Amino acid sequence: MTLQVIQPHNVHDTSAFVHSHALRMGDMIFVAGQAAIDPQGNVVGRGDIREQAEQVFHIAAVLQSAGSGMENVDKLTVLTTPVEHRLVIHKIRSRIFGAIGRFPASPLAVASSLASPDWLVEIEAVAFA
Repeated sequence: MTLQVIQPHNVHDTSAFVHSHALRMGDMIFVAGQAAIDPQGNVVGRGDIREQAEQVFHIAAVLQSAGSGMENVDKLTVLTTPVEHRLVIHKIRSRIFGAIGRFPASPLAVASSLASPDWLVEIEAVAFA
């Protein structure tokens, strides 16, 4: 099986984080946890869960680079701090996947901290091509 590293140019560079945005193995695409970071590497929406949750869904650009799209997402794993952010995240996710017509399997975990104290949400995805 061929392994393809996905590093889109329209999303932030991941070299400082020592990981790839995604890996494609055959028809499966595994998107690493995405945070609210703009293409220049700056945190978006510091302290604003709504703005950060919107930015995190640059997952769509990562999937597009892998030859897929949000309509092919089977699973999202959501990490947030604190639990009160859940409702905002769910509204944004509902808008995106409601338009598609189906919702992926999606566990949500509350963490005391993410990799950066400025991050309020991180989402990873599994999709097919």
